[in-house]
Amino acid sequence: MNVFTRIYRGQTNFDFVGSARRALVVSAVLVALSLLLLVVRPLNLSIDFSGGTVIIVENQADASIEEIRGAMSEIGLGGARVQLTGEGFIRVQTAALPPDSQDALIVSVAVVAGVDVNEVTVSAVGPTFGAEVTRRALQALGIFLIVVSAFIAWRFEWKMAVAALVALFHDLVITGGIFALLGFTVSPATVIAILTIMGYSLYDTVVVFDKVDENVEIMQDRYTYTAIINASMNQVLMRSINTSLTSLLPVGSLLLIGSFAFGAATLREFALALFIGIALGTYSSLFVAAPVLALWKEREEDWIRARRRADRRGSGDDATAVATVAAGQLGATESGAEEPAIDVQKTEQKASGATPRAPKKRKKRR
Repeated sequence: MNVFTRIYRGQTNFDFVGSARRALVVSAVLVALSLLLLVVRPLNLSIDFSGGTVIIVENQADASIEEIRGAMSEIGLGGARVQLTGEGFIRVQTAALPPDSQDALIVSVAVVAGVDVNEVTVSAVGPTFGAEVTRRALQALGIFLIVVSAFIAWRFEWKMAVAALVALFHDLVITGGIFALLGFTVSPATVIAILTIMGYSLYDTVVVFDKVDENVEIMQDRYTYTAIINASMNQVLMRSINTSLTSLLPVGSLLLIGSFAFGAATLREFALALFIGIALGTYSSLFVAAPVLALWKEREEDWIRARRRADRRGSGDDATAVATVAAGQLGATESGAEEPAIDVQKTEQKASGATPRAPKKRKKRR
């Protein structure tokens, strides 16, 4: 049986927690680098958040950035942000300006671009409105986190809620670091994408935790928490792969075809945030949330005693035995019918290579 068939049937025995110790180090490094990037190179917020004026005009004169900045300096706006887009347009962004300064900016950009003043597109947002949008976005984020944390703590336990938030923090910070590195604009559409990937990341994590909670009831007397986590993640591995692929394919099409091939630049930030977030959400649910929970729960007194009992039997962290028991339970659950009872002792003997003793013959009584 090849590995793809085993993944499809939930019969793999990958040691996710053991591999995650290295993955957690990599994730910690990426989070630290992302935080450093966000400090050194802050996010490029759109005027919807920061307020200001944006001028967009076709660059018919093929002006360079130096020429445009020189024209801005002449009217006292040397600090304006100037960009040349791939579609042949000039984009100039400044802070909020009074009407006379805004008119001077429009005329200056039109002259350097070689177009009529009426062909210049102007977008202006006051600083008060931008601050209000930012405040409401942060409020929505805070309410979302509080409600989700309360639900996970109520449905499972508070340690699972904390582990889910750790994975979510991992996804959001790395996504922000990538945006800071690439210099893409963070717009309201990007915030919508970030809220979407938060929901996706938590959904994938809750699927894993639900299987862990189910398997704890079945196997807590015979196996360690690490082994139960590994068995649970092997069971839901195919579900996570299928969900990720069915989400990444249309988002990838939106990113590559919509934003780059067709030039829909407004879709680029939205699709990029979705793509990065979905990929990170799948990764973090397997290699961040569940391993963090396993390492934390293993320090509880009940699970310390469970590990001692399992070590004495030599079966607590036996991945093959745990996966076999879990696969049997999974088959019974999904089919809706009762499966034949699994002899755990025989399963552990088979996994460890031990030969079972022959049954003793009983003498017949006369």
